[in-house]
Amino acid sequence: MKTYSPKASEIQRDWYIVDAEDQTLGRISTHIASVLKGKHKPVYATHMDMGDYVVVVNAEKIRVTGNKETQKLYYRHSQFPGGFRSTPLRDQLQRHPTRPLEHAVRNMLPKNALGDAMFKKLKVYAGPDHPHTAQKPQPLRIEG
Repeated sequence: MKTYSPKASEIQRDWYIVDAEDQTLGRISTHIASVLKGKHKPVYATHMDMGDYVVVVNAEKIRVTGNKETQKLYYRHSQFPGGFRSTPLRDQLQRHPTRPLEHAVRNMLPKNALGDAMFKKLKVYAGPDHPHTAQKPQPLRIEG
């Protein structure tokens, strides 16, 4: 029996749509990262970008458990002395409602060029509207 290795020309990419309303941030992020990697496909290969496109709508209505809204912090640094800044999740959701979900999914992908290619297939929108209706995205069912 020979080992099967998929070729780049054989990869079929589908489009999925996810409604993030009242979904838990971490649970939905793990499922989206798995689809972006392509782990749901029977021909999954770790060294290739096998994943599908994922469109996430209603990202502003995502929920978190416990006290994460006030205690979870996002950090950044300007690379200048005294340039360290931290922002609580609540403020991040008000100013940039798509970033917490993008940040969570990005950190679950590989930290290399392959992960960058996978991340480019993620499209996140704060409201219910998106410009990808021509691709006819299918609803992705997420339990939890």
